[in-house]
Amino acid sequence: MLRSCYRLLERCLRLRCGAGGGGDGLWHMDLESHASGDYSIAVVQANSNLEDQGQVFTSPSATYVGVYDGHGGPQASRFVNNHLLPYLHKFAMEQGGLSADVIKKAFSATEEDFLHLVKRSLPKMPQIASVGSCCLVGAISNDVLYVANLGDSRAVLGRRVSDSKRSPVVAERLSTDHNVGVEEVRKEVEALHPDDSHAVVYIHGVWRIKGIIQVSRSIGDVYLKKPEFNRDPIYQQFANPVPMKRPVMTAEPSIITRNLKPQDLFLIFASDGLWEQLSDDAAVEIVFKNPRAGIAKRLVRAALEEAAKKREMRYNDITKIKKGIRRHFHDDITVIVVYLDDHKSSSKCKSKNIIVGSTRAPADIFSVSADKAEQDLHHMIS
Repeated sequence: MLRSCYRLLERCLRLRCGAGGGGDGLWHMDLESHASGDYSIAVVQANSNLEDQGQVFTSPSATYVGVYDGHGGPQASRFVNNHLLPYLHKFAMEQGGLSADVIKKAFSATEEDFLHLVKRSLPKMPQIASVGSCCLVGAISNDVLYVANLGDSRAVLGRRVSDSKRSPVVAERLSTDHNVGVEEVRKEVEALHPDDSHAVVYIHGVWRIKGIIQVSRSIGDVYLKKPEFNRDPIYQQFANPVPMKRPVMTAEPSIITRNLKPQDLFLIFASDGLWEQLSDDAAVEIVFKNPRAGIAKRLVRAALEEAAKKREMRYNDITKIKKGIRRHFHDDITVIVVYLDDHKSSSKCKSKNIIVGSTRAPADIFSVSADKAEQDLHHMIS
């Protein structure tokens, strides 16, 4: 079955960090087609190593979108980029189509595989236990949209208020920000740990789980999910143990299912680097009022202009700052804009896979092999 997926990939294009980008650290794909419209991708790097990853897989029957925002290093986001969508596609084929259960199963399998990798890699790379990734996935099939997420990457829909083409376009958030800076999320974490007054701590003006991390859900971050890792002497050589009786983070995604309507015009999937600078409404207005070609790049540039304005700088000034240092001005940003022109699948759409920041060969995108875990790690850290 997986080999048949290889034959579906009649065309594979990759955006690799450091190739095809401008001097401003921005890489983009202006416009490509999917089963029910067009899509555009852009990514800009701020960290020394790009921690954002993203991908789009399209076929005549389905479109999959993934945005993965790593923290503590790029290893987890790269791992998710290589495993989550393949699992999602595999389970959907096995169970006769997409569903919330299929999506949960794909997230769980990816989490388990990464945990297995961490266990095997701990002696040589103990810091792998503290690496994690936010995950945002969109899937469109048979006029139904699924959005699943862990962390604070965000999916926003641009839709008309009514059927009239003259009606205004509004922003509708489709994902949940799993960030303890949000009071509802903070209370959720605190309620799960009534005997731990330090489950969420306010430090340096920010709420953080155990005073360390803001997001409450992710792939990875094993040291905050498996108390035994904190007791491991190997890990203790790398970092101080975090006292906890039970996991303080989870890999259980929030999932919404929506029947697409004629008023639904486009979707914006982006890492939190975009949303730190632009509101949902501002992003939707930019997409609605500008040409399609290069629209993701336009959103990234708008975010950078806003980041520059906050520091009383010009756009050109911020683009000249070196990676690593630039992280003090803005985060890595990944944006994927998906237009919804025709909610019925089109036979004109060929299967293809677009991977942003991949370290893997295109033909391997649907290869889910635990035996390659060590090779994956070697590529991640090289």
